[in-house]
Amino acid sequence: MSTFEINNISDFSVSERFQRYVQIDTQSDVNSPTCPSTEKQKNLGKLLVEELLSLGISDAAMDENGYIYATIPSNTSKNVPVICFCSHMDTSPDSSGKDVKPLVHRNYQGQDLVLPDDNSIVIKYAEHPDLANQIGNDVITASGTTLLGADDKAGIAEIMDAARLLMKHPEIKHGDIKILFTPDEEIGRGVDKADLKRLAADFAYTMDGEKAGTIEDETFSADGATLTIHGVSVHPGFAKGKMQSAIKIASAVIDALPKDRLSPESTNKKDGFVHPVNISGSVEKAEIQFIIRDHATANLKKHEDELEAIAKSVVERYPNCTYTFTVKEQYRNMKEVLDQYPEIMEIGMEAITRAGMVAERRSIRGGTDGSRLSFMGLPCPNIFAGGHAFHGKQEWVSAQDMEKAVKTILHVVSLWEEKA
Repeated sequence: MSTFEINNISDFSVSERFQRYVQIDTQSDVNSPTCPSTEKQKNLGKLLVEELLSLGISDAAMDENGYIYATIPSNTSKNVPVICFCSHMDTSPDSSGKDVKPLVHRNYQGQDLVLPDDNSIVIKYAEHPDLANQIGNDVITASGTTLLGADDKAGIAEIMDAARLLMKHPEIKHGDIKILFTPDEEIGRGVDKADLKRLAADFAYTMDGEKAGTIEDETFSADGATLTIHGVSVHPGFAKGKMQSAIKIASAVIDALPKDRLSPESTNKKDGFVHPVNISGSVEKAEIQFIIRDHATANLKKHEDELEAIAKSVVERYPNCTYTFTVKEQYRNMKEVLDQYPEIMEIGMEAITRAGMVAERRSIRGGTDGSRLSFMGLPCPNIFAGGHAFHGKQEWVSAQDMEKAVKTILHVVSLWEEKA
């Protein structure tokens, strides 16, 4: 099928699928030790497997950890690299994903969108720049009391609709195509138990980006740091000159962090940061959890050294107190891997162009499943899924942008076959 013919496809099911999927609560839980972290993620997984099987994709299955694997078999005599498309089923713990009511604002004309179940939640045209590109489109939101779940049920719906169209149109030539749906991406465990031998793909694309036309090949490199402070606990009635509160020392450390640099509030673009995300404890012992981020992996150590130096300088003011400082690697900038396989991005960019958009290469001030997959041996950039304002009640996506993502998937698989 030619570029022209792919772009003439009009029988999309992506919007209808998306609206069904978001009504299934799949919120993950960072405090749960299980995989998936919430059993309810499997409710969506079971539905997706049923739908894949109904499309004729006979090996679709979900494993005990909630990962879904499926294969669309090759329909070409060429030796084509095996390409995987990946999205995550869970939604963020930051906002409720229960009883989501998707609303379609048809033929959007630039108005502010007041959500009916909480009129204080307003998606303002002036605050969401990409709404300017949605005039005449159908914008989908939640109702005001939950997130929408476009992150990343938009990506799931796009892959599912592309799978349907590939099974319906054998004239679109392609090699073996793998599908991977993961749990727990929002809590940093999305590929912890992914079976890459079972997946058996050469390259992959996550469908988890934002604005239509964008593809991302660069993420933060990320570490987590834990600062534990051991104070001196004494009965407060007899504490004068004796008590040294770990809570107050921890507070002093946070207060001593840079405020005009190295913080999320004061950085953008390629700037890194040190960010305290949790503090807990008592007079005797307090713990601060930090995330350390930078696009340059070598800078992480510099940020960590500066953080420990601040902690040391504060704790030294309390001679009977001690601290421990530990760092754990979380993920690395996928660009370090993707630069070794330029054809992955070249095909992604060309597919977006063929789908009728201006392709834009971006870096992410965050991470994706693709970051870790790339370092696990499966190079994996991130293609747009069309959602905006993730993790909150103002989240939105347009049906037309999701359709563009479906076309992009079709062009990606067609290009890999064409260039084989």
